[in-house]
Amino acid sequence: MLQSDPTPHHGVLLIDKPSGLTSHDVVIRTRRALHFKKIGHIGTLDPLATGILPLVIGRATRLATFLSIAPKIYEASIRLGASTDTFDRTGVFQPSTSKVIMGLESRTGPSVDRHSVENVLNKFTGSFSQTPPPFSAKKIEGRRAYTLARQGRPITPEPVNVHVESLDLLDCTGDLLRIRLVCSPGFYVRSLANDIGQALGCGAYLEALRRERSGEFGLETALSISEIQQQGVAALTQIIPLSKLLQHLPSVTLTLRGQTRAAHGNLLLERDISNGTGSNLNRSTSGVVDSTTWIRLLSQDGSLIALARPKPTGLLHPTVVLV
Repeated sequence: MLQSDPTPHHGVLLIDKPSGLTSHDVVIRTRRALHFKKIGHIGTLDPLATGILPLVIGRATRLATFLSIAPKIYEASIRLGASTDTFDRTGVFQPSTSKVIMGLESRTGPSVDRHSVENVLNKFTGSFSQTPPPFSAKKIEGRRAYTLARQGRPITPEPVNVHVESLDLLDCTGDLLRIRLVCSPGFYVRSLANDIGQALGCGAYLEALRRERSGEFGLETALSISEIQQQGVAALTQIIPLSKLLQHLPSVTLTLRGQTRAAHGNLLLERDISNGTGSNLNRSTSGVVDSTTWIRLLSQDGSLIALARPKPTGLLHPTVVLV
């Protein structure tokens, strides 16, 4: 039977998701292996995709929003010459315009060469508006887009603003492109593949996708699902603890009195803060905090107690309490 909180382990467990499973499938299998109910995931991966899927465990679930807003790094394979209704290889093929693809024989149209591909890729860097795929979890009139799409209803999700920090062409062989990109959360690589095909005039779809990094989390120490199932509760020793999370944020160490007040969500006074660190954190002579971001509240032993935002007075109000 699953337990609500059987262990003092709270933090992030890194999984290398295999193709064929949904992100929720991974969560369910991990819950069963660890005999622990309070587990979620950061950043959804499509069933086709593989790669880093951070799982938040225990009280770390309260930090999921903060951990999910960091940039993502993907390596993607894009097949030219056709398009599908899902924008990836799992979908139904659609009629497409035909061009010469990397020197392959064509019925009509000019050639699509490496130079043409690089010119198109340059258009998809920086900030721009992207339309999510019809088969996506985006909501339209309160319903998931994929539910409506499966019913055969014409679906056009609202475009969203996205950002691509970098987009590099790794390989260009035959009708297959291999790219690596650094992008904002909420970015659909499937939509990118489809848009590239439209820009080239030949159609394209996502053949394969691997997420190499999600914010501060990489694949270096990620476990496979089979390893999780074999190790069981022993896998909890691989958890990244709360104190190691969100270390890019400034922090303050609290006094013993401050720790108690923070645990109850009470406003922290000058005498509740012993010291602070971080380039975005300054303390005035009155002891109040001046910051434009969230601040980590640490106990005397370095444990992460809560996240706080400064009030207009500069005093800290613990908003996300982790104890």
